[in-house]
Amino acid sequence: MTQNYIEHLNIEQFQKDLIDWYYIVKRDLPWRINRDPYRILVSEIMLQQTQVVTVIPYYERFMKLFPTTKELAEADEQTLLKAWEGLGYYSRARNLQESAKMIEAMGGFPTTHEEILKLKGVGPYTAGAVSSIAFGIPAPAVDGNVFRVMSRVCCIFEDIAKPKTRKVFESVVTDVISHEDPSAFNQGLMELGATICTPKSPKCLECPVQKHCQAFKQGIDDLLPVKTKANAQVKTKLVVAIVENQYGEYLVNKRPDKGLLANFYEFMSFEYDGTLEPAEFLLEKLSLVCKNVESIQAIGTFNHVFSHRIWEMESYSVKVTTDITLSDEVAENSGLWISSTSLHEYPLVAAHHKILSEYDKL
Repeated sequence: MTQNYIEHLNIEQFQKDLIDWYYIVKRDLPWRINRDPYRILVSEIMLQQTQVVTVIPYYERFMKLFPTTKELAEADEQTLLKAWEGLGYYSRARNLQESAKMIEAMGGFPTTHEEILKLKGVGPYTAGAVSSIAFGIPAPAVDGNVFRVMSRVCCIFEDIAKPKTRKVFESVVTDVISHEDPSAFNQGLMELGATICTPKSPKCLECPVQKHCQAFKQGIDDLLPVKTKANAQVKTKLVVAIVENQYGEYLVNKRPDKGLLANFYEFMSFEYDGTLEPAEFLLEKLSLVCKNVESIQAIGTFNHVFSHRIWEMESYSVKVTTDITLSDEVAENSGLWISSTSLHEYPLVAAHHKILSEYDKL
């Protein structure tokens, strides 16, 4: 079936046009300074669901903290999560550390596509990217950019939201990938999708493979790729309190070690049931934790969007008095009092950073 998609292609010329263009325009990115498979793995994991411009400073800081798999494998979870704080999708960080432990146990980074695919959290795309870029293995690396480019070049109308469609695209890329320079070929497709063959208003007149593109020839580039809409995001209403005592200490909770944002810290947060006004609801909840509330002041309403849910957070500043300084001591329930100088050392959920920023302006 894939032969039908590529029968129009002069494969050798397509490879040449793409690779020549890539070497001319490729961006100067920190993970491209060499072919160290660990550095490439870290970059590919970070780039999942996150744009290049956002990743760069995180990547550079991460590599200073964990320059090899040994340092990453031995890192404590709080340090790891703090280094990843703000990138989201925190299971990526935990899986990356598990991969580092596996690599250390193996005595070195695996050098075959099959072995790389066995690393924790490494799927077909990441395995293909690391295999081709680090080791020159002609393996397909199909991400969103490649779905878009190849759907247009080959007029593939398969729904990319369906898992089975990945196999179609992987087969097409396997048939057309350069065996002489699979690294530049795969990175060329990614670069093309990121800079030229964009989701909206693609720059077709600047495209190095325009003459090979069936969608351009037929004037249907705006119809591809085909992707059905995901289910609507679930909205959860929360009431959040930044609770501070007279010593400048903040009351925080550590989230459970399983589920969303596992083991991250957060300010006091409660799912709002609508039975009382938000401020009254909050004071009732806090009465179990803080006995001497001095004042409560609204900070504002904030939304934080995850892939499948939205937090709508009504936030408040709550001042309380406690008998003694409680820094790093357990509160009356499972909360923890943290001094203002120590707060930055803890991985705080990104959604609450927005609230803290506004709180600091009060």
